[in-house]
Amino acid sequence: MSATRSRWPSVARTPVGACAGLLLLAVVVLAVLAPILWGDRASVVDTAAIQQGPSDAHLFGTDNLGRDIFYRVLVATRLSLLLAVSATLLGVVLGLVLGALPSVLPRRAGRFVTSVVNIAVAFPGLLLALFFAVIFGVGATGAVLAIGLAMAPAFARLTQTLSASVAGRDFVAAARTVGVGRMRLLVRHILPNIAEPLAVNATIGAGASLLAFSGLSFLGLGVQAPDYDWGRLLGEGLGRINLTPAPALAPCVAVVVTGLAFNLFGEAAAAALGVRTLSRQAVGPCPLPPPVEDTAADVAAHRPDTDGQPVLAVENLQVAFPGPAGWTTPVRGVSFAVHPGEAVGVVGESGSGKSLTAMAVSRLIEHPAQVSARRLEFLGTPLLDTEERELRRLLGTSLAMVFQDPMSSFNPVTSMGRQLAEVAEHHQHLSRGAALARAVDRLRAVHVPAPERRARQYPHEFSGGMRQRAMIGMGLMGDPRLIIADEPTTALDVTVQRQVLRLLTEVRNERATAILLISHDITVIARTCDRVLVMYAGRIVEDLPAADLFTAARHPYTRALLAAVPDLDTDRDRPLAVIPGRPPEPDRIPEGCAFAPRCPSADDHCRREDPEPVTYTVGHRIACWHPGQDATEPVGNKVQVEETATGGGTA
Repeated sequence: MSATRSRWPSVARTPVGACAGLLLLAVVVLAVLAPILWGDRASVVDTAAIQQGPSDAHLFGTDNLGRDIFYRVLVATRLSLLLAVSATLLGVVLGLVLGALPSVLPRRAGRFVTSVVNIAVAFPGLLLALFFAVIFGVGATGAVLAIGLAMAPAFARLTQTLSASVAGRDFVAAARTVGVGRMRLLVRHILPNIAEPLAVNATIGAGASLLAFSGLSFLGLGVQAPDYDWGRLLGEGLGRINLTPAPALAPCVAVVVTGLAFNLFGEAAAAALGVRTLSRQAVGPCPLPPPVEDTAADVAAHRPDTDGQPVLAVENLQVAFPGPAGWTTPVRGVSFAVHPGEAVGVVGESGSGKSLTAMAVSRLIEHPAQVSARRLEFLGTPLLDTEERELRRLLGTSLAMVFQDPMSSFNPVTSMGRQLAEVAEHHQHLSRGAALARAVDRLRAVHVPAPERRARQYPHEFSGGMRQRAMIGMGLMGDPRLIIADEPTTALDVTVQRQVLRLLTEVRNERATAILLISHDITVIARTCDRVLVMYAGRIVEDLPAADLFTAARHPYTRALLAAVPDLDTDRDRPLAVIPGRPPEPDRIPEGCAFAPRCPSADDHCRREDPEPVTYTVGHRIACWHPGQDATEPVGNKVQVEETATGGGTA
């Protein structure tokens, strides 16, 4: 929160922001003091000075009862400002509710609310204000309701857009993983992170509200006698515009100056804070690919030495997303199992489907994407067929997620201790103090120094390594049976990387916790895990023990990945080994084996038919028509792959 608040003073440092801020401050001071200082003068009736023009005694003349127009304009500041701000607050609150409802309502009800908002946004705001003003009747109350309701659709649309952008962040996904309910997720994690742009747009909206309110009063639908605001004074002065413009000019200048102050301050804030201000293509049903045959048998056959049920069992997992040209399936037919105390590594180039697989397993992929599987079970519970309420309790206590970017994995406006404590409050029903004490204990368990002090700090005050350790500590707030670590050492230096990996190993050894580790670094996977899953183009192309990775890898893609890793014996006079070409796009998977265009052993059979994963040896599965055909020497001595420094290869 402190980081967020510290940005607002930068608005006042800009010339426009400073001038607009001072002007707004002057208007507010005038609204407070004017009725006290000049209220009596504004209401004095002088029959000897009826409808006089500007003079030394009356700067802008008098009205039809001889009252001083200048003092009346000053006194009207309070009511004009109060009504405009009230209408703005009403519009913002209603817009916030309407914009947030789709996040907490069932899907069909949420779509209905969104459709109503979209229809309302299509109408001009002033037209809606006039429509509601007729319904609620003339008067200040009716005008406030009319303008507030007219403003609500635009703020609802803004709230929906901002919420959607925040809902995709890692810290929201982490909150879903631990089972935080929709309402709590909205109040604690989404709304605080969109408050700043909403405040900026509300400031701009107040200027528009002031103008609209003056318009309704000018038309006789707003403030009624004996009360008066700038719009009513403008209407009274307009009848004498041919004789003297001063009575109409004074309230007009007040509306323009105050409206500009609101708008300029809002625009200056938007520019200084980087906030956007106000100003689907249909697809058919998802044609999921056909199931992969004999997958279940192979999954069971390659682990004959493991007793008991797996922590996680995945068979024929497929994830599809709608697009302009139809459905795209970036994860297709993935099958594997993770047993208690086992560490399984997933490796592959960017775009191979590693993170999507982890997100699908964690139930973090939402509509309109479609997830299907012949079997997707966590601790014996089918994840695709179980009610969401039961899954929250299960995943929130037994599954921990460590995301790739620790900075985006935490809510930036909430202290670290409160974020960790939320898990214990929600699932273990601990009191606020007890949950915070447990959060401090978990920070201490993951070797965060001075945990009591650190628990009061915000994510930006942690280093990258400490944030990653704190993320693991959040997972340990419950009793996780499985930790899914998605690139947990990305962008960390070697020393911190080693500390994080050592911490995961400690947790695994102490609690018999299973680990699913996703990484681009195949050497990290080899050192840390018991088993390695090599993914390419949305499929697992090889599954083998990590101890045999450098000597028994048989898929050309696996061997090429290993050969592309330099070591101390690499000849520095030769170019680094790379894999020629690039991985295929998810919506452009070629016919046959997806790796065939880059494989030196590919033939016509490979280009016609995609190989299914089969058991190569005990504990070793592979999806290749020619496994190990180029394996003339151990991979540790650099299997022969195409070596090129050019040609668009991927290291």
